[in-house]
Amino acid sequence: GAVAVLAVVIFVHELGHFLVAKWCRVEVLVFSMGFGPTIFSRKMGETTYRLALIPFGGYVKMAGQEEDGGETPTDPSRGFSVKPLKQRAAIVAAGPAVNLVFAFVVMFAAYFAYGQLVPSNEARVGGVVAGSPADKSGLKTGEIVASVDSSPVVGWDDFSTRVRESGGRTLTVVLRDESGAEREISVTPEVAPNQDAFGEVVGQSYMIGIQRHFENEEVGLFESVRLAGVATYRMSAMIFVMLGRIIQGRVDASDLGGPIMIAQEAGRLAETGLEPLLRFIALISVNLGILNILPIPVLDGGHLFFFLIEGLRGRPLSIRVREMAQQVGVLLLVALMVFVVFNDISRIVAG
Repeated sequence: GAVAVLAVVIFVHELGHFLVAKWCRVEVLVFSMGFGPTIFSRKMGETTYRLALIPFGGYVKMAGQEEDGGETPTDPSRGFSVKPLKQRAAIVAAGPAVNLVFAFVVMFAAYFAYGQLVPSNEARVGGVVAGSPADKSGLKTGEIVASVDSSPVVGWDDFSTRVRESGGRTLTVVLRDESGAEREISVTPEVAPNQDAFGEVVGQSYMIGIQRHFENEEVGLFESVRLAGVATYRMSAMIFVMLGRIIQGRVDASDLGGPIMIAQEAGRLAETGLEPLLRFIALISVNLGILNILPIPVLDGGHLFFFLIEGLRGRPLSIRVREMAQQVGVLLLVALMVFVVFNDISRIVAG
């Protein structure tokens, strides 16, 4: 499941580079899904299409890319480096841009097919956090909180307020299931940190460890377009804010996840249905698009930064400088990959 999710968003990214390169009449030598040993390859026209063993990446190799050794194009006018600056920038920017467009299309499909999720006003249990007081007391997803300490509960906000204001006192809670049957349990709220959408701690309060229930509300064609645009923008903005807070030390970098976490999350969401999986695919696509435009050598953003310098100077940086920058970029990416995989393994070991 995870490999399929990654393969789709990587394919879309590389397809963006490939199509714009072809449109600009650049000779494309290789379109590769994955790195390392070749599993399958076929040459069609001037391009070799290959599938490689390591699925976490891909690339489009073009003739005349100087910092990559620069294989000579069969037609000198079709080399990447001889193309006008605007065309080279368009080819490089196409990958991240298509990732954002793809995320928008996926979110549109999710909204149009399933509607939007809106928080329920009922005091219904939407989910139970493993190991929480609610979990230990036996609360189940889907149950409605009917009363607390013999006093009726009139909605989610009412119940949430009573838990927060409990002072840690054990509460007697009456729960009602779908059939209308009721049962009584005792649960003791515990002090837990309040976190915002970015994982930053913004105080603490008494909680029992349940999540709010959300319902699907149908939306039409034009509203689906609007919601998909808003969602894509918010996901993009969230990544920038998250990166800023990690740099500032306001959010713990150990929360960053890598391919193992993506695999676990994709597998979990695939079991819960297509809608949450579609939203996850859109999020991964936005992540790939946004992270690729960071001004780090090797990434698309690094190339675009070099093009900006070229535009300001009137000539490109020397090949030697670009090669050295590429090497630094590779080291940074390898270090980041090792870090996020270490985080993934640490989470698994910690349970």
